[in-house]
Amino acid sequence: MAFVAPQARAWRTARTPRTRTRTGNARTVRTSRTATVLTGAGLVLLPWVVVLAKTMPQTTEVSHWSTAWIGLDLMLAAGLTGTGTLLRRRDPRASPVAAATAALLVMDAWFDVATSAGTDGQGMALLLAAGAELPLAVACAVVAARRPR
Repeated sequence: MAFVAPQARAWRTARTPRTRTRTGNARTVRTSRTATVLTGAGLVLLPWVVVLAKTMPQTTEVSHWSTAWIGLDLMLAAGLTGTGTLLRRRDPRASPVAAATAALLVMDAWFDVATSAGTDGQGMALLLAAGAELPLAVACAVVAARRPR
């Protein structure tokens, strides 16, 4: 349990109102700096998306296509299995594993639907996204949002 305790303390610290922290606290400064870097990185990415939208070809041939999809599905299998196992054990580490798995599931649904557009597989991609991947992502997000005990 000592191995998990720092995560639980970090969760409580993150939810503690900032009025309780001392001015100049190293943790507060580090959190603020990290927040600024992440926000800035997200904003810098927006013009890059516009550049990509204007310059990327509509179609392309990809090497190792099957390896990429098999790898993604293996990561999903590991994430779902890991989340279920940790949740069954009531292990607080289920939350971050569930968060990563939710993100992978949304990404998988997006790429399945986007890469199947205009093909015979589009209906199946939409069905799997709506009936399996996105509902599982929501379930994982609910697990991730729970406060660790």
